[in-house]
Amino acid sequence: MTAPRRADPFQKLRHATQRILPGFGLCIVVTAAALGLEAAEGHLFGRAWLEALVLAILLGTALRTAWTPPEHFFPGIAFGAKTVLEIAVVLLGASLSLGTLLAAGPGLLVGIAAVVALAIAASYGIGRALGLHHRLAILVACGNSICGNSAIAAAAPVIGADGEDVASSIAFTAVLGVLVVLGLPLLVPLFGLSPMQYGVLAGLTVYAVPQVLAATAPVAALSVQVGTLVKLVRVLMLGPVVLALSLGASRLREEADVPAPHFTAGERPQKGSVAIHHLVPWFILAFLGLAGLRSAGLIPQAALSPIAEIANILTIVSMAALGLGVDVRSVVGAGPRVTIAVVASLVALTGASLGLIRLLGIA
Repeated sequence: MTAPRRADPFQKLRHATQRILPGFGLCIVVTAAALGLEAAEGHLFGRAWLEALVLAILLGTALRTAWTPPEHFFPGIAFGAKTVLEIAVVLLGASLSLGTLLAAGPGLLVGIAAVVALAIAASYGIGRALGLHHRLAILVACGNSICGNSAIAAAAPVIGADGEDVASSIAFTAVLGVLVVLGLPLLVPLFGLSPMQYGVLAGLTVYAVPQVLAATAPVAALSVQVGTLVKLVRVLMLGPVVLALSLGASRLREEADVPAPHFTAGERPQKGSVAIHHLVPWFILAFLGLAGLRSAGLIPQAALSPIAEIANILTIVSMAALGLGVDVRSVVGAGPRVTIAVVASLVALTGASLGLIRLLGIA
């Protein structure tokens, strides 16, 4: 009798690597092209008008809209858009001081909660006025007001949303997320915003944490710091909002829930329950932990610059992956009422954010 074959401890690692290599390799190619174009801008014009972060999103989106990658590319693209993105956010914590947010005072923290609550109410009201049914209006409101896909992921099972509702909401957070990243910096000269003010605005309006980096990096380092911290406080509002929905939306859960496979990726919680990692993702806790270490002076000064450089490169790679996941044509199928509802909700959120900045006298 032969002895059982010993399992190769590296077999799973090799399999996982082979699975993500095609798509992640494509992300690297798009990243290299973005860095090359940024360098070319500097050579031709003396400065880069579009940062590599933005160029990576544009190139990725253009490629994805013009060409649908084969199925075996998607795992690697998803790895770049999720895992690499989360690691980049964690490393960003080493460059931030929690004192930056605390210096703005408790009024800002209360104001963030107030803006989120006001934006959810306004977005839901706009959606219902335009004829959207309750579930879709709630998903649009949560996605716009809190954190895009993550908020939709957490709210969908709680309210019994079906796959069509989820797909419509996701399509807009993907496409409009890119448009907000590209267009938001234009408000700096339009409203005469300081780096601090713009950081607060970006943190309150941009959908995803990493997208805040892309929206603020072309403006100022202070904008990146403030925007990221404000955004994280906004993300933490997801827990109370989902809890409120779970208590107040039992009637909406009566209808069967049909998940959208490309969105859930097998991680969707059961109907009526919420996965803890959807409320407070691990990378947010790790980010805050690293920021705390930096604030306490426990990270060597010599390590800060390399960590920041690695975080920057990983962020560009993740932006390329996010772009490769955006097909602009997907918005066409969502219908004009959803389009108007999402855009109007975003405008309302921006107006509320600017109002908070003026009300608190943030300089």
